[in-house]
Amino acid sequence: MGPSEHAPAPATLGPYRLLSPLGSGGFGEVHLALDPEGHTVAVKVLLPHVASDAFALTRLAREVETMRRVRGPHVAEILDASLTGPRPYIVTRYVQGRALSTVIASDGPVRDDDLVRLARGLAEALECIHGAGVVHRDLKPANVIIADSEPYVIDFGIACALESASVTASGAVVGTPGYLAPEVLEGHDAGPESDVFALAATLAFAASGRQPYGTGPAAAIAYRVVHREPDLSGVPSWLGPLLAECLRTDPAERPTAPQLSARLGVVAPPLAKPSRSRAETGWGKPVHLPAHADHFEPASQGGHHFEPLPGVRHPLDRLRDAEVTAMGSVADARTREWRPGDRKRSIEDARARHRAKLHRRWVLGSSVVVGLFAAAARRYLPEVSLLLLALYGTVVVIDVGLGLLAKSRSRVIVDAMGGVGVVAVWALLSTLFSTTTLLFAVGTVLFLLIALVFAS
Repeated sequence: MGPSEHAPAPATLGPYRLLSPLGSGGFGEVHLALDPEGHTVAVKVLLPHVASDAFALTRLAREVETMRRVRGPHVAEILDASLTGPRPYIVTRYVQGRALSTVIASDGPVRDDDLVRLARGLAEALECIHGAGVVHRDLKPANVIIADSEPYVIDFGIACALESASVTASGAVVGTPGYLAPEVLEGHDAGPESDVFALAATLAFAASGRQPYGTGPAAAIAYRVVHREPDLSGVPSWLGPLLAECLRTDPAERPTAPQLSARLGVVAPPLAKPSRSRAETGWGKPVHLPAHADHFEPASQGGHHFEPLPGVRHPLDRLRDAEVTAMGSVADARTREWRPGDRKRSIEDARARHRAKLHRRWVLGSSVVVGLFAAAARRYLPEVSLLLLALYGTVVVIDVGLGLLAKSRSRVIVDAMGGVGVVAVWALLSTLFSTTTLLFAVGTVLFLLIALVFAS
């Protein structure tokens, strides 16, 4: 009997086959899954303390049909839901990418064209959400997915629909400190203005890499939100004044999502790199949806059907057309065929890029430091100077060999630049500066290195 015959079958939930967990939050665990047609979707399984809250589930059932009408190129819309039984769940479009919070943590602040696309995309997503009568209630960097340099908003409306006394008492946090608007912190209901505040806080964090209201205990952050001005240093001049308006304490003084979209179209600098064409992004291609995506029916013996509003065509019905029009939204980005190893390869690629970045910094940085030390020792300790250069050259040659074995052209080029650079720095510093000056520079470098070691 082969190994594959011993492998356990993937778990199923309704008509969906769960493949692997993607993450978890205050209300549920998200799984990568396959629908009956083999397309990837994201299935959010509600946590037990939420599933046992009849009031929250009843409220969510009323809201789901409205939330499913949210459509736009920058939202991961709801496709299906089953809210009865031991494991209630919600199915959304799966967007293969990284959370904005992860992008900022690994790559630093968002700049230039990427920041323009992020601001415009989030404003457009919020406009679509509010246009359908939905309030996101928990917009934050963790709920924004970046895929192919474009933002996608997830989990819209779920936090608002599930907000109830029993759920909150069970430990679920409705909202995130630093992104909750002042009026929400003071006990008022969250409205579209609260989402605008959260969008501005998200953009401020993305543009500067710092939380606009600082870090620390939740109570301290909440106090700053209500009583202090946000820290927008590091935010580009074209974006800062607009974010300051969105972060005003009085919700009536904040612009609406449509106004925000319109003003971003005026103040944002033109993109240096145009967005990818419709052919590259999949716009205008035929779209295939699960057969069950036409309705919402809880998995119960007496399941009931939520009819669309009179005179309103359900947005998902428009996906039945052979092609999406020029103003269409999600196209083939909704679901894509899943292949084993896709997620693993993307993680490995990210790690490889991170290792390459560290290697480049170490090689170039060490070439400057070794060149400085060798130049300082050239006059009084010429043997030590040559020994430093020889040792560094040996290390570079070994690393070049490893790069050739790994067939990494970029690694070989970086090593070659480091070898040439150490000799150039040694010759240049020896010629331009006195030994006393170089020794002073060596002492400064040593002091900084020791300080960094202690600081870390």
